[in-house]
Amino acid sequence: MTPFIYSQLLTDEYAARILTAVMKVPRSAQQLSASYGIPIAACYRRIRLLEKYGLIECRERRLSQQGKRISYYISTVKNAYIFFEGGRLRVRLDLVSGATREFEDKSDESGV
Repeated sequence: MTPFIYSQLLTDEYAARILTAVMKVPRSAQQLSASYGIPIAACYRRIRLLEKYGLIECRERRLSQQGKRISYYISTVKNAYIFFEGGRLRVRLDLVSGATREFEDKSDESGV
């Protein structure tokens, strides 16, 4: 995995709002959309990406009064860092579990 994907997710306005909102309390896409002004379609797209790359996870699923399943998401990330050092991009994620994941650009510095 390249650090570029993670740096894009961490700096995307909607993704950052979602990550911030689900740091301590699980929330549904509908709650996130209503509370943080994120269009519902964009909210679902960002949730799928954040979940795909392991930045959030579905904590629970509940049935609504209409019998529809609603997923509630929580962040797996405690802290996130983006570094630009010596011409290379590096991302470090400190996870809630206590683990650390690092992603570094391994491309040639000459850009070739």
